[in-house]
Amino acid sequence: MFKYTVKRLAQSLVTVLIVVTIVFLLLRMLPTDYYFTEEQLMKFTEQQKQEQLLAAGLLDPLPKQLFSFYGNLVQFDFGESRRIQNGVPVVKVIGDKFAISMKMGLISVGISVVVGVAIGILQARRKDKLADHIGTAYTIFVNAVPPLVSYSLILIFGSRVLGLPSMYSSRNVGPSSILPIVCLAMGSIAWWALWTRRYMIDEINKDYIKLARVKGLSTQKIMTKHVLRNAFVPLAQYLPASLLFTIGGSLLVERFFSVPGMGPLLTDAISRYDTNVVQTLVILYATLGVIGVFLGDILMMIIDPRIRLADKGGSR
Repeated sequence: MFKYTVKRLAQSLVTVLIVVTIVFLLLRMLPTDYYFTEEQLMKFTEQQKQEQLLAAGLLDPLPKQLFSFYGNLVQFDFGESRRIQNGVPVVKVIGDKFAISMKMGLISVGISVVVGVAIGILQARRKDKLADHIGTAYTIFVNAVPPLVSYSLILIFGSRVLGLPSMYSSRNVGPSSILPIVCLAMGSIAWWALWTRRYMIDEINKDYIKLARVKGLSTQKIMTKHVLRNAFVPLAQYLPASLLFTIGGSLLVERFFSVPGMGPLLTDAISRYDTNVVQTLVILYATLGVIGVFLGDILMMIIDPRIRLADKGGSR
């Protein structure tokens, strides 16, 4: 276990480093004019531009820029935003938005797992009956209808019928967060329900379940101690990843409800050429991704101790 953890952490670090390096190099291929705002381009002379670029280190040889970038990363110095919030440290720009996305993400994941797994269990136990057909219809609807259409339906129903705020408001956080959270959870509920049903039905049809029934075990005991536990093992692998990605923010939902979270930040930073913000967001998303995969493996092993992440030679 210890060898596996060290190995995976090293692999994760290398993966993040490669991704960040590629993004850094791509951003340095942009014309230097993108470093300046439109006002600065109109006001600065060519000499002033060169002085600004020299002070920022953008005229240094590329290897020197790269090693300087690595040095700043080690010190957790991500620089300042130049376009999103001029002169404000990138950590503060992202931190304010990350807190909003984290709260909504945690709630939506909690709802989607509880509700989705419950629906999947009900469908598996009532296979080919009314409850199963309703759950399948919901899954098909969520996957078939474009997200903007389903979000619009939720917005209309929530605002006109239930009287909920249609847009996010920092002055009325609780009620105005309900519709975005519902939209965030809606797709995940369908995913958890679909795969819980599928894995449970697969388990129900296995020989050891038939043998348990022959031995006289009750249906409730079979479902809880055998079927559900074994069916949830593959699902558990994706739980940390879904949690971390949701915390990262949903671009479509947050834009649709004007939520000032992580979702729109990356596209805004790219469109406005705020390179420090782009680099930091790439580091964040890459880190969330590799941590999610790693934690998924660990959680899967905790749920089912029979699973071994590494053999005696240390390979997975």
